[in-house]
Amino acid sequence: MKIAIYGTGAMGSVYAGLFKEAGHEVWAVDPWAAHVAAISADGLQLDGASGDRRILGIHATTKIAEVGGADLVVIATKAAGVASAARAIAPQMTSETLVLTIQNGLGAADRIAAHMPMDNVLLGVADGFGASLKGPGHAHHNAMNLVRIGEIAGGPSARAEALATLWRAASFKAQAFDDIHQLIWEKFLCNVTFSAPCTVFDMTVGELQAHPERWAIALGAMREAYAIARAKNINLTFDDPVAYVTAFGARMPAARPSMLLDHRARRLSELDAINGQVPELGRALGIATPFNDTLVTILRQREAAFEGTSA
Repeated sequence: MKIAIYGTGAMGSVYAGLFKEAGHEVWAVDPWAAHVAAISADGLQLDGASGDRRILGIHATTKIAEVGGADLVVIATKAAGVASAARAIAPQMTSETLVLTIQNGLGAADRIAAHMPMDNVLLGVADGFGASLKGPGHAHHNAMNLVRIGEIAGGPSARAEALATLWRAASFKAQAFDDIHQLIWEKFLCNVTFSAPCTVFDMTVGELQAHPERWAIALGAMREAYAIARAKNINLTFDDPVAYVTAFGARMPAARPSMLLDHRARRLSELDAINGQVPELGRALGIATPFNDTLVTILRQREAAFEGTSA
């Protein structure tokens, strides 16, 4: 297949590398010119859970128009980049092009719908990779857990099953789900638990869990999001959210959430799509969110000091 990865940051680079190794024609599309140049000149250095190696033959560009029609476009940008990605991708789509969007947080489908028909758009959730960029053309990931895929409208789907098979053939663990929104919310609860708290306290996942007072703050933020999920009748697969997020974090104690990595690099983060969503949804539902209110206020103040950056 001809596969375009739009947004080849940490996770997008992992996707591009493994799809190329599986024999597909892969295009890495990213605005970071130095990253694109490094991949074009020397290949993609990928190391971590899937092994350490250099992957050659990935087509890299800053312009989606250079790709031409693709069978599959994976939107792997940060949440704030989804709308601009959809706007750029829309003119390049054919009637057969599938779009799979994989982000942290909530709201990706709404952002895409403003720029393209949603008939061929599916939602994905990537769980437990702990990926980071080490430099131009160099990505690392701490784990390879599960890529979940499903239709926006829900229900069984032959094309979601086919996409899951495609990902499995490229060495990913992948599965199609009838209710992808359930999985998005389950990942969202984990993101809320670790993203802003790890960033505020500058800690890895394991360090946060090992610090009783700070871990209590993280769980307080998660419980607010969980109350919202219950109010919205999200069909979660667990009854004990503390046990769920604790087990999630225990699988990758050395990981630093992407929000923390962004702040260390003085980049704007996905704050508005993750912890920032909790106060917004809480206000609409009449649910108090003091933990997330405080975390978001602190991080927005920090981000206001970042200069010459973009999400």
